[in-house]
Amino acid sequence: MYRTGDSRGIIPVSVLATSDPVLRDSALFGLLMDAPGVVAVRHDIHTDHLRRVVLDATGVIEDVLVPLEHACLSCAVREDAVPTIARLAHDDRWTHVLLALPVSAEPLPAARALAAAATPGGTLEHTRVATSFTIVDTDALQQDLFGDATLVERGLELTADDERSVGEALAAQIEQADLVVVGGSEPLSATTSGLLDRLRGAGTRRVDGLHALSEADLAAATHSPAHAERRAHPLGARVIKGQGGAPGDRSWTLELRSPLPFHPERLLDRIEELSTGGLRARGVFHVADRPGLACLWDGAGGQLAVADLGPWLEVCAGTAPHTRIVVVGVADDRQQLREAFHAALCTPDELAAGVEWLWREDHLAPWLGARTV
Repeated sequence: MYRTGDSRGIIPVSVLATSDPVLRDSALFGLLMDAPGVVAVRHDIHTDHLRRVVLDATGVIEDVLVPLEHACLSCAVREDAVPTIARLAHDDRWTHVLLALPVSAEPLPAARALAAAATPGGTLEHTRVATSFTIVDTDALQQDLFGDATLVERGLELTADDERSVGEALAAQIEQADLVVVGGSEPLSATTSGLLDRLRGAGTRRVDGLHALSEADLAAATHSPAHAERRAHPLGARVIKGQGGAPGDRSWTLELRSPLPFHPERLLDRIEELSTGGLRARGVFHVADRPGLACLWDGAGGQLAVADLGPWLEVCAGTAPHTRIVVVGVADDRQQLREAFHAALCTPDELAAGVEWLWREDHLAPWLGARTV
């Protein structure tokens, strides 16, 4: 019998990202058993090749090693996932295709590529992106998010030069997904529950337990590329005010914000106070000696990344230059963070120096690149 994904014959495609290979396989098994019309494409990236495994409720259909010129996720999605999904979605047997990403991969790049290919005239125009979702091991969430373990130490790195911490990868998956699924064998603590709700993006959903995850629920949703991009943007960090949404919840969100830029030297003096400890922090900032430049602040798992994002008017269109860092944590060190943040800012009098900043020593060149005039 011919079965279709919806009344128009458009097949839904969902994207799964996780930092736990056991949870990834457990979720796939449950979803394949839940609905016989589901087929899954599981990717794993190695140094010079991609392993593609296609599965359904009967077992493994394909197990193929695909040579890759570059061991990167974008290449894998563009060169293998798109044509594979196109082929499977044309097969009358399937009503839903799942793409299970390599462990520790972020869902947004894959969802972005699939959505682009699903536009009229695209390779995947007979499909639509339904849900990007992540499964989180809540037994280890706090340790993984705030600890200093790296992906390399866990054997979860995407490439040989993947220097991310486990916390960095985990936070990005939670923040980018349309749906966060709670895994784990222990009862969910109030603090862990609070952390998940503070990290996940505005308008996203949460399902508690793999048993509550269904193919029908994934297929009924519609992924919004615009909303996904907004959640992932540094300006999209969500602020949930108040501490403790439930008894025993120690999680909190702190928004550090000012129209003033950072003072480059004082930022370096205070950067350790602003970035160490059990924190997830992300946002944007500007610096007095780089007028008009938007900079990234992204910290988790004991690591901090700062980077040049480009001209403020392009990267953060519609907003005036400002410094905003949204911090999520459980240890009560918010007052110290406030003090360090305000101490690192320029004063209005210092900012008035204007172009004189451009002739001063470039203290942030190792992190933001050489300053251009």
